[in-house]
Amino acid sequence: MQHIIVQQLFIVLWKLFVFILCCKCNPIFFKMKEEIFEYLCYPFILQQIMTTKITIPDFRNTPTVDQVGIEERVARFSTRSIKKGSKMEGLKMALNMIDLTTLEGKDTPGKVKQMCYKAMHLHDVIPGLPTVAAVCVYPSMVKTAKEALKGSNVKIASVSTAFPSGQSTHEIKIADTKFAIDNGADEIDMVISRGEFLSGNYNFVFDEIASIKEACGKIRLKVIFETGELSTLDNVRKVSDIAMYAGADFIKTSTGKISPAATMPVTLVMLEAIRDYYYATGRMVGMKPAGGISTSKLALQYLIMLNETLGADWLSNEWFRFGASSLANDILLQIAKETYGVYQSGDYFSKD
Repeated sequence: MQHIIVQQLFIVLWKLFVFILCCKCNPIFFKMKEEIFEYLCYPFILQQIMTTKITIPDFRNTPTVDQVGIEERVARFSTRSIKKGSKMEGLKMALNMIDLTTLEGKDTPGKVKQMCYKAMHLHDVIPGLPTVAAVCVYPSMVKTAKEALKGSNVKIASVSTAFPSGQSTHEIKIADTKFAIDNGADEIDMVISRGEFLSGNYNFVFDEIASIKEACGKIRLKVIFETGELSTLDNVRKVSDIAMYAGADFIKTSTGKISPAATMPVTLVMLEAIRDYYYATGRMVGMKPAGGISTSKLALQYLIMLNETLGADWLSNEWFRFGASSLANDILLQIAKETYGVYQSGDYFSKD
């Protein structure tokens, strides 16, 4: 379909070129330029509108995953060598992709304020450091985070829909989401109903995601799968397709509350689902591995995998995030090592 669109565009551009020449040579053409332009371009514009219509597939026919092939490809990413200059750029990029997170029952306004300060001032001794992408908190802490981050570019992400279990009524999940948005959340991280998905109720999961996205409006929606409960890579691929066609702006591996959380094989399957969805619809969807990513070395391997699967367009915090709490400190230690030639003590960095 893409080559047909390119061919049509070439034809329109050629007609426009001829039309411009005619306008310069004949004043009658110049007087009628708007009508002729509309005549030439309208069929192409109409075709573009028609081709952007998204057809929802039958999720029972989702492609199966070659687990051996996925694991072999992931193994290659861990053997890549990164030179010093590229390593420093990669570390800063990873730092700018972190959603600094606190999602504990013992969270207090003081703890959230401290985390927000760190999000804006990661390590002031080292010049040129970016901020993190966002902080992620419970809905009850969104207002506190909003006040603490006033004037910064750091976004506020809030979990919702009865995080982390998702075991609640639809009405409460909608109310949970709206409460977070009303208090100033820039992004919503919802959890799916894993029990319904594993029971084969794919339409239920689709409708629930679509309704939460409707409640979000222009607020970006990240959909958490809790891949550690989904058992197989085939299920990960299937739920990825469901979420994206239902309107997810991001797909996310885990809540960070169970093990295993994010893994490279699971993330690769989700990245390939995003790639196939983009080829089918032309709409970009973001990716957020969360939980279990605590070292800068592993973060760089994720970025290599991202670049080689989706390309450079996804290499920004608009389309890729790390859900982490301890990753930032390890990256800061590595940046300090590259900057000063020696490792600093972990005591120089705040514990979140």
